[in-house]
Amino acid sequence: MPKNPLEFVREVRQEVAKVTWPTRRETMVTTAMVFIFVVVAALFFLLADKLISFVVKLLLGVS
Repeated sequence: MPKNPLEFVREVRQEVAKVTWPTRRETMVTTAMVFIFVVVAALFFLLADKLISFVVKLLLGVS
């Protein structure tokens, strides 16, 4: 059964009021952590790729 659009908007506003929004500091810390993790993951996959490449070349006898 469709609801009244005004009632829907009122309910949405009530739900949004319940949300706990992060502070600026929390957002900055989380963003920094994501960037650090991306760099660590990139370095890990770079090293893993180089190691696998080295082993394959060694096994195949390719220079």
